[in-house]
Amino acid sequence: MARKSRKKLQTAEAIVLPEISESLDKKMATAAYARLSVEKEQDESIQTQIVMLHNYIAEHPDMKLTDTYIDNGYTGTNFERPAFKRMIEDAKTGKIDTIIVKDFSRFGRDYIGVGDYLEQIFPVLGIRFIAINSTYNS
Repeated sequence: MARKSRKKLQTAEAIVLPEISESLDKKMATAAYARLSVEKEQDESIQTQIVMLHNYIAEHPDMKLTDTYIDNGYTGTNFERPAFKRMIEDAKTGKIDTIIVKDFSRFGRDYIGVGDYLEQIFPVLGIRFIAINSTYNS
């Protein structure tokens, strides 16, 4: 008996495509972080940072703003800032997946410390880091 071709056995109806995973629809829990060294009562700069960060998140449908962390009047030469500490705790507990800042200097002025976060800490925690004006996206 002759062999039958298997090419025609599968019809379009027989092919079942896998359902799209819900994880593709999941948005990244995103933190916006703004810092300014000198606190001013009516400071436009900190508001400008926040608007920039919120607009960036709004333009990216894969991101969802979880919280905005603001350290107004704190130096960037160390990481002893209340909102910064709260943001890192939220990263450790899995509340956030992504951190967005205006540029590296808003995150911190201690470049060795910033490097430790970018190269050591955030990869371990699974955190994506974006510095908008520095055109950095991990």
